[in-house]
Amino acid sequence: MNSKISKILTIIVAVISVIGIALFINVSITDDVPESISGAVGPLIGFSLYLFYAAVLITVVLSIRGLVKNPENLKKTMIGLGAMAILLVIAYILGDSEPVLDAQGKVLEGGELGATSNQWVGSLIWYSSILVLIGGAFFVIDLAKGLIKS
Repeated sequence: MNSKISKILTIIVAVISVIGIALFINVSITDDVPESISGAVGPLIGFSLYLFYAAVLITVVLSIRGLVKNPENLKKTMIGLGAMAILLVIAYILGDSEPVLDAQGKVLEGGELGATSNQWVGSLIWYSSILVLIGGAFFVIDLAKGLIKS
């Protein structure tokens, strides 16, 4: 059964590779005229997007399937998502909605005081910073454990 699936996957990968190579060659042999380049790049970008969407869909479906098959992992995942949600709420509280100014000190369009986009940008910067600090702390702790064991 596994060898049959492996053969099918190998054929699918080979077909995708041949299509990608053909589209790349098509881009490579076009003239330097902008219209011909954009005409050749379009199909390559479309193909790449379809591959990206397929990869995301397959990843999400297989992840959900794995969570449903293993309830213990589902519990751990829900705890992790809850912790991330709590961190997002903390970051949202820390974020501000100050106006966004250009180099001359004028408020940019859409960057007015209290704009929702300003609040979310500030919040996500704080969120990233909090996650970096947590990750860095775990890295240092793991490094210290490794040094102590040695």
